Amino acid sequence: MDKNLKALSPAAVWKHFERIAAIPHPSHHEEKIRRYILDFAAEHGLEHVEDEAHNVYIRKPATKGMENRKGIIMQAHLDMVPQKNNDKQFDFENDPIEAYIDGEWVTANGTTLGADNGIGVAAALAVLEDENLEHGDIEALFTATEETGMDGAFGLKAGLLQGEILLNLDSETEGELYVGCAGGLDANIEFKYAEQAIEPVFAAYRLSVKGLKGGHSGIQIVCQRANANKLLFRLLRQESLSYGLELASVDGGGLRNAIPREATAVVVMREENAPMFEANVRSFEAVVRREFAQVEDSISITAERVECPTAVIPRKTASDLVRAVCGCPNGVIYMSKSMEGLVQTSSNLARVVSDGSTIRIQCLLRSSVDTQKAELAGAIASVFELAGAEVRMEGAYSGWNPDMSSPILHTMIASYEALYGVEPSVTAIHAGLECGIIGAKYPGMDMISFGPTICYPHSPDEKVDIASVGKFYDFLLHTLRNAPSK
Repeated sequence: MDKNLKALSPAAVWKHFERIAAIPHPSHHEEKIRRYILDFAAEHGLEHVEDEAHNVYIRKPATKGMENRKGIIMQAHLDMVPQKNNDKQFDFENDPIEAYIDGEWVTANGTTLGADNGIGVAAALAVLEDENLEHGDIEALFTATEETGMDGAFGLKAGLLQGEILLNLDSETEGELYVGCAGGLDANIEFKYAEQAIEPVFAAYRLSVKGLKGGHSGIQIVCQRANANKLLFRLLRQESLSYGLELASVDGGGLRNAIPREATAVVVMREENAPMFEANVRSFEAVVRREFAQVEDSISITAERVECPTAVIPRKTASDLVRAVCGCPNGVIYMSKSMEGLVQTSSNLARVVSDGSTIRIQCLLRSSVDTQKAELAGAIASVFELAGAEVRMEGAYSGWNPDMSSPILHTMIASYEALYGVEPSVTAIHAGLECGIIGAKYPGMDMISFGPTICYPHSPDEKVDIASVGKFYDFLLHTLRNAPSK
């Protein structure tokens, strides 16, 4: 197992990455990596500070003759995701990552590698210590606790950064330039109720929607995959209108940022309606399979006979819930006008769950345009407020709308073509990046996100392509040398 990373090229980047991998720095435990960077800045005589949000900031003045170039901020995050294989004994707060060379890749022994975003941090440090590079004013911003909530970006104060251009070094496909991302907002909704007792003499069924593909609610929302919550409540509304169906409980979806793959509900009805109900469920499954034939291939919608519960959700509350969930905006709302194929605004009806006294609904709204995000929030709030629910909009963060006339974008396209003979791919992501938050605090900031090729981040299979690190770093250096004039 070859662990000599500093023998790789570019040596300046791999030297720092090897040191970073040896310093424990999982999310919320970044003290040691901050100390390493602050000591580095002091050793090199660079202006530096740790702010109240535990971001680390370093500034290096322009080299002679480059003072007329726009200032550039290199930005990366300090923390890594701590994941390991089940059979691996490892303490992320104390043990160094066992990084090693595996053919054309660098990976880790049974744990996440931390190339996300350790390579970005290492590249910025390599630039800061390079005495031969000609460049304008350079700043480096190392943000805290990105992986679990972008805490450092949220805590960043206006006035710290001086540059006009921000290079986010946290993308994961070499040759791609990201020029936009979505902002987000959580809709947290509650119906309060007191259970209504019933005699356990009725037919009861557990309705189950399963087998959906699900996926990331930002990245895969464009695929228009089925949402298990929407399917379940569509069926509930259809059957409630047919006869007196009672709803006893519901449990649909899981993570707020995942398209729901499964949803269940326990329903109660008179025994004479049971055969028709079972037939209707089978018919509904066939309809849904046809509707999603090109998208979903394993949809399962079943009704399993269960013991009758002793209480149900009051009929009015259940009716209001069913209609509101059916009416809730979900999926792609608007597509981007500036970039073909990019989702601009979406909503994911992520969670619907009852506990005997409260029904909680969670939606994650995304948009690269803050006004459209607000419009969508108003629509969702209106639907549920009309149904008598309490609605709270929380955790808002701004998006980053693509600007195809960006000066740094055109500079970097030209740089990439000069280096490699082809144009880079210009794209955007319908998910959150720190750029959106930083851009909201520094309006007018010209931003690009790029990086080397990293596969399977956030998992013990994480690996970074060695050759792509060299291309990424050469590209960064070329961009700095050719920064636009003021």
